[in-house]
Amino acid sequence: MKKLLLGALLLSLTFNVQAADAKKDIVDTAVGAGSFKTLVAAVKAADLVKTLKSDGPFTVFAPTDEAFAKLPKGTLESLLKPENKKKLQDILTYHVVAAKVPAAKVATGKVKMVNGKNIRVKVASGKVTVNKANVIKTDIMTSNGIIHVIDKVIIPKG
Repeated sequence: MKKLLLGALLLSLTFNVQAADAKKDIVDTAVGAGSFKTLVAAVKAADLVKTLKSDGPFTVFAPTDEAFAKLPKGTLESLLKPENKKKLQDILTYHVVAAKVPAAKVATGKVKMVNGKNIRVKVASGKVTVNKANVIKTDIMTSNGIIHVIDKVIIPKG
């Protein structure tokens, strides 16, 4: 009986933690994850925190710290400079859809991003890519949208 009660308590705690995570917005979820430090710094430098904390809904294709590390040397440092704020905003909003799109609804095709440009989404053999960046984790639920994790920063052309 004690094992059954302990199991029920642990199960209840697990669901409460997951529910609490879903109450955090996209920014707070990214901060809490620990693998998006560079993305969070870029969002702050681009003055997009307030936007990504708003009601949304948003779907963010979030590059990991490792994804940012793959950028050519000096690129990130340059983008974080105040004089490049507009370009940084363009790049970051190229990772955001103004809708809540769970992985189950992702399909091959062009998708319009918040910056007004399209990305190419490809779904094949159970894998999803966005402009050749691999989606490595899906459906991180937040209070104002969804985060899908990608392994590369996608840069808009032009």
